[in-house]
Amino acid sequence: MPVKNIDDAVVGSVNRDLASWLVSQRLEIERVMQGQLGAAAPAASGPEAETLRRFRTFSSTALMRGEAPRPVLDGLRPNERRVMALLTTWAQAATELAGPDGPVVAEALAPLLDAFRLSIRTTGTKRKTSGRPRATRRAISAAIDRVADLYFAIDVDSGEILDANPAAGSALGVARDALIGIEFNAFVPTDSQSPWWTSLDTIAEGQESIVFVASMQDRRGQQLRLEASATRYLRSNRTLALVIARPDTKVHSLVEARPGTSANLTDPTDGIQSSSA
Repeated sequence: MPVKNIDDAVVGSVNRDLASWLVSQRLEIERVMQGQLGAAAPAASGPEAETLRRFRTFSSTALMRGEAPRPVLDGLRPNERRVMALLTTWAQAATELAGPDGPVVAEALAPLLDAFRLSIRTTGTKRKTSGRPRATRRAISAAIDRVADLYFAIDVDSGEILDANPAAGSALGVARDALIGIEFNAFVPTDSQSPWWTSLDTIAEGQESIVFVASMQDRRGQQLRLEASATRYLRSNRTLALVIARPDTKVHSLVEARPGTSANLTDPTDGIQSSSA
């Protein structure tokens, strides 16, 4: 269908070969994307998967014809940070699969990602008169991004991660914004979830802060033993737990002091894993 109003269109270069390649490689691109995101990957069915589908359609149309209508997001309430992290990972997966042609793919997809981001923002602006958009503001100042410790803002009722810092994303092996909107226990081993829920329940019941020891796992399943503190934070009608976590150095010390342990032990993560088993 031709675009009637050029002001409502995204105009770019025609690249029919790339459009066809993206369609033919859809499953392989998503497989690579799943591997890069681990537990942070979107569910097979749901609003995030639908948003990704619309981006694929939008991109293919723009590349095939040289122009496309702005993305239609009616019926969706995407969190901009989370969705753009997912779409950026999708584009990176496509670039990786393209091999030597990767730079061409990246260059072609970059303006389409920007156009999709703009569409999310303008759609959210239109919704302000009829309801609160799903995207949330940062829980605290962006200064937390410079902290080396892991930081999460967690809704104590749902367990949803509302915010995180780059250190948290780096430790878990995914982009920070890909953590936004998922349940924290997606990155917690099943048999290690009790300390987290006990601490969140304590915060929900009114305690201002709590210190606890807990485990998480990165996207490859490697466990991280952590010392964590959670502080109660009220925002509108929600209670958040602002969690600061760091590697549990006490476990490291126990491993190093254990009789018979080699003095040349250079990988303390082996000891952490064995002690948490």
